[in-house]
Amino acid sequence: MIEILGPERRKRRTPQEKMAIVQQSFESGMSVSMVARQHGIAASQLFLWRKQYREGSLTAVTASAHVVPVSELASAIKQIKELQRLLGKKQWKMNFLKKLSSIDVKKSG
Repeated sequence: MIEILGPERRKRRTPQEKMAIVQQSFESGMSVSMVARQHGIAASQLFLWRKQYREGSLTAVTASAHVVPVSELASAIKQIKELQRLLGKKQWKMNFLKKLSSIDVKKSG
């Protein structure tokens, strides 16, 4: 008799769990497929985590760390660049006016 199981929800792994699994896959005598089977994940998933680990994008985030979505980060960077541009203009105007006022002082002196 065949038992039919309901759809299982995929287990979400914490960054700490992913790091531990990746590190286990780098141990001598351990293959990616062996470690993946032990943890019930696809070998392709483990290869992806290993790639992310090597690139530095698979990092464990602490609970107190503030995480900013990419869209907010892009918006903030754009705003910073605009403010830097405006500040540069203001500094240029200020320097120009200083030079202009020093010329006027020399002429009237």
